[in-house]
Amino acid sequence: MILDITLRLITAMLLGGSIGIEREFRSKDAGFRTHFLVALGSALFTVVSQYGFGIDLKDSSRVAAQVVSGIGFLGAGTIIFQKNMVRGLTTAAGLWVTAAIGLACGTGLYVIAAITTALVLVGLESLHALIPQLGKAAVQLGFTSSSKQSVNRILSRLKEEDIEIGSFEMKSRMTKEGEVYDVSADIRVKRGGHNQKILNLINEFDDISISNLE
Repeated sequence: MILDITLRLITAMLLGGSIGIEREFRSKDAGFRTHFLVALGSALFTVVSQYGFGIDLKDSSRVAAQVVSGIGFLGAGTIIFQKNMVRGLTTAAGLWVTAAIGLACGTGLYVIAAITTALVLVGLESLHALIPQLGKAAVQLGFTSSSKQSVNRILSRLKEEDIEIGSFEMKSRMTKEGEVYDVSADIRVKRGGHNQKILNLINEFDDISISNLE
């Protein structure tokens, strides 16, 4: 029994970690460690619900069922609504399905867990590579300018390139060279080389430097 339980936990860790590696590659906050911990914890909860309370337990699914609802709190913590833009939905969904994979490993359904992991990776990575132009990506853009005129010009340039500006914030500060303006904007741009497109656009202006692009 110990060997079987250990195999279940290791499988959950490996499958959950594989999804986490993909998220890590995409520079998401919930990466490898978060995903393998969610999968491993879900598998352990399932094993405990099956074997941890003795043979007199009538409903061994109760502990596992709480994982399904409990993972919602962790997923909700990764969703951010900021300045009319929602971020983290894919990460939250990834944590949710990772918990399900952990539950499957905890019950010994290795093949089902492996197939689900493969489908998740196909959905996250392969489709992203095959159809990169589909939809728009949400990007946080931060830059510094020495004049308000340059800020207005770059905003107009973004609109000319069919880049939507969801929110915009500008703050001024004094430096040794004079007054500069720090700008933060949430924009939506067509997928497929969008970061390089924004960089090329910003490089058209000599007095503007990028401070943040993610």
